[in-house]
Amino acid sequence: MTDVQALPDDRTADVATPAMAQFIEIKAANPDCLLFYRMGDFYEMFFEDAEVASRALGITLTKRGKYRGEDIPLCGVPVHAADDYLQRLIALGHRVAVCEQMEDPAEAKKRGSKSVVRRDVVRLVTPGTLTEDNLLDARRSNYLAAVARQKGAESAADCFAVAWADMSTGAFRLAETGAAALPALLARIEPRELLAADGLFDDDELRRTFKAASPAVVPLPRAFFDAATAEHRLADFFSVASLDAFGSFTRLELTAAAAIVAYVDKTQVGNRPPLDPPARESLGGALAIDAASRANLELSRTLSGERRGSLLHAIDRTVSGAGARLLADRLAAPLADPDAIRDRLDAVDFFLAETTLRARLRRDLAGAPDMARALTRVSLDRGGPRDLAAIAGGLKAAAQLAADLRDAGGAGFEIDRIAQGLEAAPAELADRLIAALDDELPLLKRDGGFVRLGFRSDLDESRALRDQSRQVIAALQQTYAETTGIKSLKVKHNGVLGYFIEVAPNYAQAMTSEPLNRLFIHRQTLAGAMRFSTTELSELEGRIASAAERALAIELSVFAELARTAMEAGGAIKRAADMLAALDVATALAELAAAEGYVRPRVDDSLTFRVDGGRHPVVEQMLREEGGSFVANGCDVGGEAAGKLWLVTGPNMAGKSTFLRQNALIAVLAQIGSFVPARSAHIGVVDRLFSRVGAADDLARGRSTFMVEMIETAAILNQAGPRSFVILDEIGRGTATYDGLSIAWATIEHLHEANRCRTLFATHYHELTALSERLPRVVNATVKVKEWRGDVVFLHEIVPGSADRSYGIQVAKLAGLPRPVIERARAVLSELEKSGGNNAASMLDDLPLFSLARQPAAVALVETAPDPAEAELLAAIDALAPDELSPREALEAVYRLKALRAGIGRANG
Repeated sequence: MTDVQALPDDRTADVATPAMAQFIEIKAANPDCLLFYRMGDFYEMFFEDAEVASRALGITLTKRGKYRGEDIPLCGVPVHAADDYLQRLIALGHRVAVCEQMEDPAEAKKRGSKSVVRRDVVRLVTPGTLTEDNLLDARRSNYLAAVARQKGAESAADCFAVAWADMSTGAFRLAETGAAALPALLARIEPRELLAADGLFDDDELRRTFKAASPAVVPLPRAFFDAATAEHRLADFFSVASLDAFGSFTRLELTAAAAIVAYVDKTQVGNRPPLDPPARESLGGALAIDAASRANLELSRTLSGERRGSLLHAIDRTVSGAGARLLADRLAAPLADPDAIRDRLDAVDFFLAETTLRARLRRDLAGAPDMARALTRVSLDRGGPRDLAAIAGGLKAAAQLAADLRDAGGAGFEIDRIAQGLEAAPAELADRLIAALDDELPLLKRDGGFVRLGFRSDLDESRALRDQSRQVIAALQQTYAETTGIKSLKVKHNGVLGYFIEVAPNYAQAMTSEPLNRLFIHRQTLAGAMRFSTTELSELEGRIASAAERALAIELSVFAELARTAMEAGGAIKRAADMLAALDVATALAELAAAEGYVRPRVDDSLTFRVDGGRHPVVEQMLREEGGSFVANGCDVGGEAAGKLWLVTGPNMAGKSTFLRQNALIAVLAQIGSFVPARSAHIGVVDRLFSRVGAADDLARGRSTFMVEMIETAAILNQAGPRSFVILDEIGRGTATYDGLSIAWATIEHLHEANRCRTLFATHYHELTALSERLPRVVNATVKVKEWRGDVVFLHEIVPGSADRSYGIQVAKLAGLPRPVIERARAVLSELEKSGGNNAASMLDDLPLFSLARQPAAVALVETAPDPAEAELLAAIDALAPDELSPREALEAVYRLKALRAGIGRANG
């Protein structure tokens, strides 16, 4: 834009310079983005964008000029470092419109002194559309998701379709779900960016669901979700006549998928990444885990949001980014098909036995580049020579790994599938890329120098002329220095003057007088130098410039040809990349099993759940790091027609929650096709996994800890079936004792009679253990402890039976509560136990603690009398003078103090 008068409002006032008027116009077209406005070697931001960016990035906020009588805020980032700043802005949830100069500034000057360089937005950078390596987590998928809704009839529930795509790799999936299961599906996908029609945000519950699912939620106009044009838009994007070849999709699925491609078109400004054709994903083929259970089980991150301490961190032995992403995706959606699970287990079993082969494969996999992401960058014209080299390296690795697997033929369906995919990789493309690309490659194609010597004869000729001309320049400098007698004479170059001769000012008289002024033409006088040219130098400059330009033009044409060839083979490249990832996961799980002593589980379609010597995969590793060991425990909650319910009692800190979680995690590991931490395991496939463990509130939605507990418990009781696996911890603890006990009692009965699922139920309500006498599938189990001198020792062993007490005071003592509080608690507990809970009001009046509370305010609480034995011990310690004791006297002092301490222990019982 060069005509300021074209602006539609009073922003065309004289105070707006042409460049600023252009910024305002482009910003108006992208109001929801920070505008990176290219000005030479910087991306500059103005007005509110500058203020926001300076705070977010911690960069200096300055000003340039005035607009409407006020200073214009300004900040900027260098073009060469822009990716680092983009990464920080995207991480904070911002969206950025990148506005580039679309012409050379010299061209703009030809149109007049007030003309500005043509600029336009070439890309919207958003969290879900990233492709650059330094903006992405190599070990995590980067999903963009879209949600479309179909309103239900009068009595019918709404139906939803979710489409999700990873633009960096091309993966594209679709699924339909009901309103109740929508949060679980979004929690599984973990989209970096979530799209929805703006009308859906009128629904408070949906708005909260979206916000919980993604850090970046984008309301879009309804046109993005136009069902009438959805199929046409998808067919146009994939350049097909119809979508019949992709499968039979519902109208709702097409609507969600079309929103994805429309948003990709918008953000990439017409450039189209190599997305795979959309594929429907059957939710029934995966183990369903709701959002709360995922959080409670800490599958991919802990409750504090860290990766370390999660199940994924504990089991990840992959050596490539693609392998790590696939493992995370499998952990997010474990299989529910026993045959498919066994295929994966066969592969792990094979590689566990083939130690030497496994080591060789993992070494080659570690060196394989991330082909899928490199291909996307090349397709979007954001790639460089190193991306082509990554494709070549990945294809060569695929060929080598395919050769390594040839002897493993018949080792199982999964290994055969991997081997076939690797063998189909286009080896001839790899050879061509290697032949074309030099060993040392620049980051950017515009820098040139990436085509191998000898690949193109015309390129070699242009390079020779360019390089020899540089030698001629050096010789010419020597000649001119000898001609003038000025040894300090230099031939230099800049972007304004081109090549020029520079001498110190004290040689000005000689250079501008006969005979030198016939040869040297004066160009410029500076404070510290004079600059000249010659006819010979000007002619040489023309030859050098044309040779360099021609060489770069040839290299860019080579790059374009290689990129086009790679894109034509995109399907085979992505297939090979997928198989490299699958091979990485199989060998990594075998490595995990070998290192951690995991065993192959038996997985079938029964209702069995029998684990012998099970261990918590995360806690076990952490204990080992601290020099400890994990106590293994068995679990058997399966049955022929319905599951058992284990009622687990025992004190806090004894390991009940760990026991519950470890069995849920063993089921997850088995169903992703991994070996499990146990001596043996037989798992009948679980279709739904529920976990109600830990305390949390949701104050923003007006939900107390107890309300959250009840909502999650309600979800379990309303959805769990015979194939489900449920772990529940301390149901009813957030309310009055009798209320909580009643809720827990009724919950157990419902789980036993209605849900009939395999269940682990931990509780401090010991009264519940009586249910085992009348509910045949309820089994009492407890955690063994040992009392020693008033303290409790946790043995962490699960045994049949039930606990008769909770040892809460002993745990409080371990936590460090003051001694007077512990003693008072023991006294209160003793009185409560004597009364048996009858006539509580009069019983409380008899306790010193409560009777004192009823006395007048002037009466102070009686201080606890000092313990004589403790006073004697402290006095003995104070009397010691360690520096004056002989070794024998020190030893005697230790025995004396130990005897005094034993006396205190006997006094306290």
